[in-house]
Amino acid sequence: MIRKRLDALAQMMDEYLAMPFPNGFRGLDVEGQDMVMLDADTAGYIYRVLDGPLPEPSRGGLIRLVGVFEKVLPAISDEYASKYYTRARDVAVLAAEIEAMRDK
Repeated sequence: MIRKRLDALAQMMDEYLAMPFPNGFRGLDVEGQDMVMLDADTAGYIYRVLDGPLPEPSRGGLIRLVGVFEKVLPAISDEYASKYYTRARDVAVLAAEIEAMRDK
């Protein structure tokens, strides 16, 4: 079951990385969040989840990352940027689900 989800995560990550970064979002803060750092943090967590289980402190960071998306997404009015960051959130949510499955 986890293997299928990891495969799905890898595919989603490839699709996310194929999307160009949104114009105008470099150096932009949304709801106090630097959008480049949000993008970079997402990629970092996903690659670590794909490599194996996260250590406990990193699991908490992944959960906090998902919460950041829930805060910033409603504040993004640009259609493409909203789609881009929604995809990033979806990847992070799947990664968090995989980590939760590893606990069982």
